[in-house]
Amino acid sequence: MRLDIKTFLKGMAMGAADVVPGVSGGTIAFITGIYDQLLESIRRINPSLIGRIRREGFKAAWNHINAPFLITLMAGIGLAIATLAKLISHLLATQPIAIWSFFFGLILVSILHISKQIDRWDPPQLLSLAIGIGLAWILSVANPLALDPTPMNILIGGMIAICAMILPGISGSFILLLLGLYGPVLAAVSQRDLVTIAIFLSGTVLGLLSFSHLLSFLLRRFHTQTLAFLTGLLIGTLGKIWPWKQTLSWRTNSKGEQVPLLQENLLPGQFEQATGDSNQLLLALSCAAAGFLLVLILEKLGEREG
Repeated sequence: MRLDIKTFLKGMAMGAADVVPGVSGGTIAFITGIYDQLLESIRRINPSLIGRIRREGFKAAWNHINAPFLITLMAGIGLAIATLAKLISHLLATQPIAIWSFFFGLILVSILHISKQIDRWDPPQLLSLAIGIGLAWILSVANPLALDPTPMNILIGGMIAICAMILPGISGSFILLLLGLYGPVLAAVSQRDLVTIAIFLSGTVLGLLSFSHLLSFLLRRFHTQTLAFLTGLLIGTLGKIWPWKQTLSWRTNSKGEQVPLLQENLLPGQFEQATGDSNQLLLALSCAAAGFLLVLILEKLGEREG
């Protein structure tokens, strides 16, 4: 099987996106022009594939699901996750304002990109937008979840987060943030915790096989409403990704570690007054612009190939 370098690099871009709680791997697939091919390939992995193998042989089934494309893409995703997890963990701990500003820029441009795919804003689309904003706000601001990283929660988190890979607009890392599982999963990858990684991957496989047909149906039958909902969901996440925060209360997780429970968003000036730390405004703006430009470049590359 010949390695398709372009597909591999797009997979790496998707993997890098899935590491950070900002832009989703599905959005990267969308803006680089491989989304339809990815979704169709995943949809073809179903029980009927066994019958095709019996009738036409393994090679025909292999080609039917576009396996070379999927394997190359997944290799790029896996390499990016394995190599970037430790770096992202380090940056979140040492440069929180810079890294969250970068994520903020990624979300802003993702909102613009997905909303451009909606050709009209009738009441159904506006209602879907409002529902998406409201749902994200309730989950990320009004009542954030704080699940302990038990095996069952890790499995469920993997099932839910995998939707990000096949549906543009939802960040798998953001879903893990909402569930309180982002830190434990990222730590498991960086520390090579094979048991936790295996449980999480099992959840992603179950979720992928369970939800791909439903998501495909929604995009086929309610395309603009679904995209409007995703746009609203991203708008509602901006409060979660805001770089300047003050922790109001803490909780002790299952490992005895103190982690933030409730946080308040502050303006840069308020942040300096409340914490005594520099707001790093120039650095924050530069990082947000870098995130914004990165996705614009990927979008242009996708248009050129399309």
